[in-house]
Amino acid sequence: SYMIEDLKHKFENYKPYINGYKNMKRASVLIPIVKKDNMHYILFQVRSKNLKSQPNEISFPGGKIENNESPLDAVIRETCEELGTNVKNVNIISEIDLLITPGDMIIHPFVGYINNIDSLHINKDEVDHIFLVPLSYLLKHKPSLYNNEVKVIPNDNFPYDIIPNKKDYKFATSNYRVLFYKYENYVIWGITAKILENFLEFLEV
Repeated sequence: SYMIEDLKHKFENYKPYINGYKNMKRASVLIPIVKKDNMHYILFQVRSKNLKSQPNEISFPGGKIENNESPLDAVIRETCEELGTNVKNVNIISEIDLLITPGDMIIHPFVGYINNIDSLHINKDEVDHIFLVPLSYLLKHKPSLYNNEVKVIPNDNFPYDIIPNKKDYKFATSNYRVLFYKYENYVIWGITAKILENFLEFLEV
């Protein structure tokens, strides 16, 4: 039938994504691997204390995916802007698992390497400083784990009268794991720690 043919045509090259993504914030980040004196490190940045969003937090390079760009384009653009480097110096190996936060954020993490960190010109408006953590250290020292609860708090005007069980309706709650990796005076936690954990799992196999 025409309806079925039309549907087949619509879904021909469709790549499923995340239901509701148009109402969510989207970002890309890079887990940057650096080689120095025959050892491999992960580069982290400490966000500028003048930023409106999460000042002084530890993060990976990255940022918002603009409307007209792919997650890959965004991660390269943001890494170059924040670390003050060029496209040739940023080498992407692969995308890893998407992260969706309870705060309606979709994060596309990539793993890659930076050839030359001596040539970086850190963008001081966004990045206070960078630091390196040996991969071997991160694989040896497990993060501490805390569990938080995520729950739905209905609005005052929520239409209880049109759902089963009315005011007694039980909204599901869920567990939100929060990880803390400690290195020297640095604490890597939150979204950055979740992405780091996901990457390290690939190396443990």
